[in-house]
Amino acid sequence: MAFENILVTIDGAIGLIQLNRPKVLNALNDALTTELADALEELDRNDAVRCIVLHGSERAFSAGADIDQMKSATPLWMMNNASINRNFDRVRRTSKPIVAAVSGYCLGGGCELVMACDIVIASETAQFGQPEISIGIIPGAGGTQRLTRAFGKSRAMELILTGKFFTAQEAHARGLVSRIVPPELYLDEAKSLARDIASKPPVAVRLAKEAINKAYEMTLTEGLNHEARLFHMLFSTEDQKEGMTAFVEKRKPEWKGK
Repeated sequence: MAFENILVTIDGAIGLIQLNRPKVLNALNDALTTELADALEELDRNDAVRCIVLHGSERAFSAGADIDQMKSATPLWMMNNASINRNFDRVRRTSKPIVAAVSGYCLGGGCELVMACDIVIASETAQFGQPEISIGIIPGAGGTQRLTRAFGKSRAMELILTGKFFTAQEAHARGLVSRIVPPELYLDEAKSLARDIASKPPVAVRLAKEAINKAYEMTLTEGLNHEARLFHMLFSTEDQKEGMTAFVEKRKPEWKGK
């Protein structure tokens, strides 16, 4: 896969995507988000890849949307041409787990992109924020919704209405970040976690991700029923038979993803 705004590599069972617009701190424009969504869909179709790591640089995951592209836009142009929301929806629909490795600035659309991922590993230097209010707009790719779910109404109001940044430590305390590590280790830690996930049965991993995400969209009763259906479905897989047989026989299972 050859792209202009991202770098894509495959390392064993994990796919790695690096945002690669260093001169503008990985600002998100339509070209980058389209390439990102295309790459994620390609990795999602690749049976050899079982987990995906998304990262920027040590200085910045992403400083936000490319304001130069947006400054003269009209509402109609944004609806018909700005693809960031459509592409973020494609990110959300990726069935394999996405681990975001974050260092430095993670602002605006960059913060929204991270919140659309599944697990976040943050460097001690990571700074998050939704500063859109300071340029006359509001978060438009999930920030008002996902940040409120993570932080609660009052704190989300304060952060979004002032545009203030928040630290990796606060993000971790609120459950937005899974782990905080030194800057020199953040990417290695994300890869290590991705390899651990990739070593698990692929179908069960995908259905577990689906069930957890549904918890944000369903009532408790609906979610429990959905979880039960997925649980029962896994008893039709070869991996379930292999996993339970291997457990009884006290050996390591060999997953086929079937």
